[in-house]
Amino acid sequence: MSASRRPDVLALIPARGGSKAIPRKNLLEILGKPLVAYSIGHALASRHVTRTIVSTDDPEIAAVAKTCGAEVPFMRPAEFAQDLSPDVDVFRHALEWLRQHERYRCDLVVHLRPTGPVRRVELIDKAIETILARPDADSLRSVSVPAETPYKMWRIVDGLLEPILTLPDVVEPYCQPRQSLPEVFWQNGYVDIVRPGVVLDERLMCGRKVLPFVIDEPIFEIDYVEHIPAVEAALARLDESSSPVTAPAVRRHPV
Repeated sequence: MSASRRPDVLALIPARGGSKAIPRKNLLEILGKPLVAYSIGHALASRHVTRTIVSTDDPEIAAVAKTCGAEVPFMRPAEFAQDLSPDVDVFRHALEWLRQHERYRCDLVVHLRPTGPVRRVELIDKAIETILARPDADSLRSVSVPAETPYKMWRIVDGLLEPILTLPDVVEPYCQPRQSLPEVFWQNGYVDIVRPGVVLDERLMCGRKVLPFVIDEPIFEIDYVEHIPAVEAALARLDESSSPVTAPAVRRHPV
């Protein structure tokens, strides 16, 4: 990429029609706007995003997305819009379609999930600037300090507890004070960025060199109906002030 050329940054917003916990979730009205509109608005307000596309299998979501200012140049095939469809298939389909039909290539792909409408655009721009400054990085993931450490987590195997993680030379790390255990982070879905070659050539969403982008603010996401009041309250506060929201967050489980 030439130093004088502005990077081509694609914001890709996946918004399928199916949702079990909240039917038609991406069209759910939150403070008078469909949920998907918030992520579209974040992308359009970014100083660095040069194109905003919604990937959906649903004609109604497509129509709403276009009304909100996003492009919907293709419809996502049903096989990539199932409950267990991995992100990499959705992103590969979008990037391959754009290359084949438009000869379009970008430098970065910004992943904005509609389920996380409480974002500050300046943090999206800072994340983009962070990975642009590191051409050796394959991707960037936003992360937060988790409420619990995985070193104190277990799974059940053959009726017995088995620790998720162990530490070399540390006997029973799950019995050690939290302060003595390694610092860990969980990916929070606020904003993720990947270079298109990682998706197309390696068929991965992160690659091998993943930059951390630490979010110190509460993370709000709509997975279930009971999350809606907290999200609406956070959005109202964010609309009133550009300062970070400080109310207790709705966290999703670390993955």
